[in-house]
Amino acid sequence: MDAVRIYGGNCLCGQTTIQGSKNASLPILAATLLINGICEIENCPDISDVYHMLRLLESLGCRVEREGTLVRVNTKQLSKCDMPADSVGVMRSSIMLLGALLARTGSVSMEYPGGCVIGARPIDLHLQSLRRMGVAIEQQKKGFCAESMRLKGAVFQLPFVSVGVTENLLLAAVLAEGMTVIEPAAREPEIQALCDFLNLAGARIEGKGSGRLIVHGVKKLMPVRYRIPADRIVAGTYLCACMAAGGEIFLREAPVEDMESVLEYACSMGVTIACETDGMQVKGRACKRIPGVLRTGCYPAFPTDMQSQFMVVMAASGQPGQIEETVFENRFRIVPELCKMGADISVQGNTAYVNGRRKLCGAIVQAQELRGGAALILAALAAQGTSIVTNRHYIDRGYEDIVFRLRELGAKIELA
Repeated sequence: MDAVRIYGGNCLCGQTTIQGSKNASLPILAATLLINGICEIENCPDISDVYHMLRLLESLGCRVEREGTLVRVNTKQLSKCDMPADSVGVMRSSIMLLGALLARTGSVSMEYPGGCVIGARPIDLHLQSLRRMGVAIEQQKKGFCAESMRLKGAVFQLPFVSVGVTENLLLAAVLAEGMTVIEPAAREPEIQALCDFLNLAGARIEGKGSGRLIVHGVKKLMPVRYRIPADRIVAGTYLCACMAAGGEIFLREAPVEDMESVLEYACSMGVTIACETDGMQVKGRACKRIPGVLRTGCYPAFPTDMQSQFMVVMAASGQPGQIEETVFENRFRIVPELCKMGADISVQGNTAYVNGRRKLCGAIVQAQELRGGAALILAALAAQGTSIVTNRHYIDRGYEDIVFRLRELGAKIELA
């Protein structure tokens, strides 16, 4: 049952509620390690990446309870600083536990993390930065050991913007001695959510939403209850489903304020979007001329996590398009699979050229990473005939029961 069968060629109609953000949940769950007590996290998505993070927390001695979308994390019995290799190996986000564990316990031992196959994403910058905060790190072939008697604030001029490094430094800095400056800091909404959670718990972080974060170390954080914001990438994915297949849908709780670049590009392709207080109404199929090169970048630029979905929209629109990927070097793994469905796409370096003259048709295709796997389902919705998308486990990393959600939106889809 690690596959999805989709009956394509049908317009969408209906409404669904957007789940809590994957990319906000994971660092916030890591941040609970900084707090000696019970934190309650609302609107936590039921996805495999969150499941693995919760298992990691339990392996460290934390008590975890889940009631629907509410997760309680009790860190009072935190007893270990060695992370199990099986959990670390399947989830790259485990690296963000490093800063939090060093701040709480002063010692961490872990294997190098795994995760998606969309690019190298080395952890060297994480380790180099933590060394500047007084951490002694011994690297070995399969992993490393890190120790620090007391983390010390530092001023960072990072060589490039990194969401993961920004998160790790924030988690290390909030309990460090003195002041830490992170520049250029990632500005993603998920970084802002992490700052909100930490400040609610008693941290002193300035510059939220800017490219310069200033952290004044405090001695202690307090237990809090916090609600995870809605997932902008999931909302964008269902937006693209309607753009590719046509129809009219309503996305409740879509975080439209965090989706400006995506909505702007979508509207220029011919779809009608009405932003309301409780969500977003989407109507029509993308059919106009593609508005120039779609170029990914760091927030607030167009998100790399939406690139594969818009490639599908271009392929289904009947119009030629061009995508330039500037964030990850291996983000076009979806192209051969889309070509199996009749798309005409060529790749030169970091640019994909989409010839929209061909129609998509049903096929058996294979998901190879999270966002590309979801995009293949969108292609199947727009295609004529029946498709099967295998390796559903990749998609389950970030989408809460995507089959049920798409059924709510009128799709003919089932587990296979």
